[in-house]
Amino acid sequence: MASSTVTSAQPERPPRPNLAFRRLRGKRSPAEFAAAVRRAAREIGERVSCDARYVGRVEAGEIRCPNYAYERVFLHMFPGRTLTDLGFAPRSSVRGRQSRTTGESRGAGEPYETYDAQDVRDTQDLYETHDNNEESDVLRRAFMTSGATVAAASLGPLGLALDAAAAGCPTRRAGTGEAGALEEAVRRIRLLDDRHGADGLYRRAAAPLRTAYALLDAGASRQATADRLYTGAGELAISVGWLAHDSGRFDDARSHYAEALATARMNGDAGLEAHAFCNMAFLARDAGRPREAVRAAQAAQRAARPLGSDRLMSLLALREAGGWAGLADRVGCEQALARAQAFYGRGPSDTDPEWMSFYGEAELEGLEAQCWSTLGDWPRAARHARRAADLQDPHFTRNLALYSAELADDLARGGRPDEAAGAGMRVLDLLGEVQSSRIHTMLAGTARVLLPHRRSPSVSTFLDRHGALPRPA
Repeated sequence: MASSTVTSAQPERPPRPNLAFRRLRGKRSPAEFAAAVRRAAREIGERVSCDARYVGRVEAGEIRCPNYAYERVFLHMFPGRTLTDLGFAPRSSVRGRQSRTTGESRGAGEPYETYDAQDVRDTQDLYETHDNNEESDVLRRAFMTSGATVAAASLGPLGLALDAAAAGCPTRRAGTGEAGALEEAVRRIRLLDDRHGADGLYRRAAAPLRTAYALLDAGASRQATADRLYTGAGELAISVGWLAHDSGRFDDARSHYAEALATARMNGDAGLEAHAFCNMAFLARDAGRPREAVRAAQAAQRAARPLGSDRLMSLLALREAGGWAGLADRVGCEQALARAQAFYGRGPSDTDPEWMSFYGEAELEGLEAQCWSTLGDWPRAARHARRAADLQDPHFTRNLALYSAELADDLARGGRPDEAAGAGMRVLDLLGEVQSSRIHTMLAGTARVLLPHRRSPSVSTFLDRHGALPRPA
């Protein structure tokens, strides 16, 4: 009989323990090491829910290669080492390997299927094999290159599934690989926005959003996968909406946020609903609709209350405070700010949403500065804006530029032109890395306020340099 070209099924080789990783843990217990991983993640703006079980799976060799979020955290914890040094297999050896079983059902021996609800965010099954490895690898790679321009161009491949649907091709039901790729796309957009701002990303981000909703249309073979797709598509709609919002396209942003809200309500996803209302409140404030901002923030708080995240409730109270400030209601604003501070003081928890990685003390100070600025209390606004800029991790370049721009404007309007010019110069230094229409608009307003003080050398230098900026398209 002629030999077959297909390798016959063989017993699964047991996982090889990761001894290098175990040595790095040292004398710490798995729970203590997991806590160290979570702290390291917060230091670089990542969100992982690492626990002792996850550490145990890594040390047992069940997780051969971590997802991208964990990779960034581990390399931050152990600088100078590679994934191989940490005992993991090279990424190329786990991605795209041929499936040993067909369909989405897998045997108990498969190492990437042994997760539970609390573990989904971390493992993501990014390297689970399935029937269409090539397509899933394209989806996974879409956001993996760095730099704003390259990243924007890399969004294109996510349109493959959409193009197939538009051409009338049969669309394969989505699996965990597609859900994981969608979740990673959302993370990558947020990371790039934090570093570079929205202007260079928005136009390219619409295609993967259409693809996400095409995947929803195709359906999924498991309810758990369908839930992940709905949440992922809704979060992507919010991320794309934020890119539109931050680049001044308010009508587009409103449409994307409404799409996310509809997705949340169709799937009964309270977390996604709270996130959508949160951004709608922010947009309403920026668009000059403060009463709508208050109502949207209050709706977000109603949705978020059962979720048990004090940090989320703190942020939503700040969104409400921004609306009250826009209504010139100082009492309402102060009450909402007090609630925000109280919730924030209770500390972080495992129930905090992944998308809130940006929300720390710097953001709290920055949003409070915006409230006092809206109320015309320039000295108080400047104090909070300065504190926000001082506290901001330089990793979040866009936010550092934003808080510095807020500080410059508050100082200028508060009658301190030389200090305002100094803060404005720091923003100009960051504009080579950040593309944000919001920051350009704020800086232009500061420049107008400083024009009467042009005789001051520092103000003159700032105005000349600002005047030489290329105008945003």
